[in-house]
Amino acid sequence: MTDATQPTDATQPTGAQSPITLRSSENGEAATGNFWREIGGRPTFEKLVRAFYVGVADDEVLRPLYPEEDLEGAIQRLTGFLEQYWGGPGTYSEQRGHPRLRMRHQPFKVNPDARDRWLKHMRAALDGIELAPLQDAMLWGYLERAAFAMVNTFDE
Repeated sequence: MTDATQPTDATQPTGAQSPITLRSSENGEAATGNFWREIGGRPTFEKLVRAFYVGVADDEVLRPLYPEEDLEGAIQRLTGFLEQYWGGPGTYSEQRGHPRLRMRHQPFKVNPDARDRWLKHMRAALDGIELAPLQDAMLWGYLERAAFAMVNTFDE
């Protein structure tokens, strides 16, 4: 493992340090992983998102935000975004550009009630895919942070 106290590399600017490996495997190589691949790739994310929209279908606050003619589009966009975020293909950005989540949600009234309903349906969907506890916690932590960041009004 590289130590931050090692001398700097002669090819780097003065004062720069060599890269630090924070984790290593038993063979000495950096331990890496791909969350998207670890949890099953697109089929897992698509199952998650489709289950989420089953919950949204009967929600009187969230359902009006998704026009019937674009529901499949919404499913594909959320699936693609989550896939890309977690290490899958970059199709979302190739098709839609930078995610800009707050800007894309600005036209919609996202208050704490809408956030909590979104989280309720996403929690049920996440429970349905039965990830390992650490994977579940990682994904849920992100989903919670993202949902709180999307709130754009406190009006009822």
